[in-house]
Amino acid sequence: MLTIQYFASIREALSRSEEELLLPVDVTSVQALIDHLGANNAKFAAVFNGDKKVLVAVNQTIVDRKHSLSENDEVAFFPPMTGG
Repeated sequence: MLTIQYFASIREALSRSEEELLLPVDVTSVQALIDHLGANNAKFAAVFNGDKKVLVAVNQTIVDRKHSLSENDEVAFFPPMTGG
């Protein structure tokens, strides 16, 4: 089971901070997960179709969208951080 966490403006757009999902057999990468979630949730699709770059972490490590997923992974989506 994947644990998916949403942070900051993404959490606000989706009205949730976390969900769990059985890993579909055809979802083998971060991009496939994004495609799957977007196909099932218009709000999620809007987050990824916007101008903002969304960062992804798997098991607390920033990864690219080609990164492979496994059962029991923790996936986090968050907007780029700013600071000063």
